[in-house]
Amino acid sequence: MSKLLAGQIAAVTGAGSGIGRGIAQAYAREGATVIVLDSNADAANQTVAGIRANDGAASAYTVDVTNPAQCDEVAAQTLAAIGPVSILVNNAGINRRNPMSGERSAVVKDWQDIMSVNLNGVFNVIHAYLEQLRESKGRIINIASIQSFVHMRTPNSPAYTTSKHGVLGLTRALAAELGKDGVRVNAIGPGFIETPLNSDARQNNPDMVDMIMQHTPLGRPGRPEDIAGPAVFLASDLSAYVTGTIIMADGGYLSI
Repeated sequence: MSKLLAGQIAAVTGAGSGIGRGIAQAYAREGATVIVLDSNADAANQTVAGIRANDGAASAYTVDVTNPAQCDEVAAQTLAAIGPVSILVNNAGINRRNPMSGERSAVVKDWQDIMSVNLNGVFNVIHAYLEQLRESKGRIINIASIQSFVHMRTPNSPAYTTSKHGVLGLTRALAAELGKDGVRVNAIGPGFIETPLNSDARQNNPDMVDMIMQHTPLGRPGRPEDIAGPAVFLASDLSAYVTGTIIMADGGYLSI
């Protein structure tokens, strides 16, 4: 049986851990050559080692998505070394759970840092790889959130919610613009997924986790592989007529 992503070159940001690593591993299993992008070189190399141990093809590159020049440089490096990217997953993200009413300097810093990674970072990486994606008639998959629609009732940063609304808006705008070039642009909206990003919150705030689970029909947190499945679908020809939309992988959170 042929693999769904055979012959594709996929770049995944934030692929050193969590959702990004899960997507990178799934893409390699489906035959893609994976470019593992992360600001943490050791984590990126660990992802690559795991993929290669299972006979997959992957290479690691270090990049700060908030730095446009670095994004342009890594896009040029991967083009020269591997070839034009045909799948781009924008997964890199951060969160801080401080309210707007918190200490002013901390609130301002949180806003700037979160927007810089979660929204500007998506723009920077897409812009860097845009000509390659147009050449390959590629697919862009942005990791949005349930907070692209709602602000969770747990203590959370308004900057994170705003950034994820922005990711969904950018997804739709680019789908409209790039459709004529054969480039499909979609998003995935994870719910509460067990990753290193929220490990401290899970350990230190069990009441928060319980509240989220009570609002989640499937009654369990998600795992990175729960996001990898939709990511494979959106990257493959199975979704050839799908663009400008978001696939929710939230255990049903938004349904109630």
